[in-house]
Amino acid sequence: MRRADRLMQLIQILRDGTLHKAATLADAMDVSLRTIYRDMETLAASGVPIEGERGVGYRVIAAITLPPLNLTMTEVEALHLGLSAVGQGSDPELSAAAAALSAKLDAVLPEDRSSAPAGYGFAIYPFADAARSFQHLPTIRQAIRTRQKLELRLHDHDRIVRPLQLDYWGRLWTCVVWCETNKDFDDIRVDEVTTLRILPSLFVDEPGKSLSDFNVGRAQAKQQAPPSA
Repeated sequence: MRRADRLMQLIQILRDGTLHKAATLADAMDVSLRTIYRDMETLAASGVPIEGERGVGYRVIAAITLPPLNLTMTEVEALHLGLSAVGQGSDPELSAAAAALSAKLDAVLPEDRSSAPAGYGFAIYPFADAARSFQHLPTIRQAIRTRQKLELRLHDHDRIVRPLQLDYWGRLWTCVVWCETNKDFDDIRVDEVTTLRILPSLFVDEPGKSLSDFNVGRAQAKQQAPPSA
């Protein structure tokens, strides 16, 4: 398994908000405790709002806040797009200003982090290519709002999906979808989408295919999961 894939799986496990022991995570990922500790450090440095420590456990907390502001997902998206565009531009003064602003934002996002992650908007390994997702966010958001299906290319194959919700995980964007191709829910990393287009066909909520069904299934899986040791 690629390290980036393992880190994404760890985010999915930790996103339920409960505390997970490092030993339990190591068993689930079939890796050593040392690897889990390194992965937690990498996720935290990449901006994923990780709370916890060795010997206690880890969890992902909601942390899209900038004191004294509360940011919406759209506002966070605008920050990403703006900082990425300016930071990668040809004007050295503006690029330096974008980097400085990134550092200032990192110092307060999230509020309860004891140390600031490096390079907001310019994610470090393993999500260094996350900026590729920025170009797709407006299209996905439009499709969610207008209830239109998407055709996207992911891992060299095409899929037809119903986009249901965008989520933000510290510079990494994912999209909850109902996949028409695989007939199941999926949580897609937007940075891994090569191309996508909005299809003319609309969709409506159907039993077993809505965002509420996805959330119910996730809650049930959480209840059935064995307690962390």
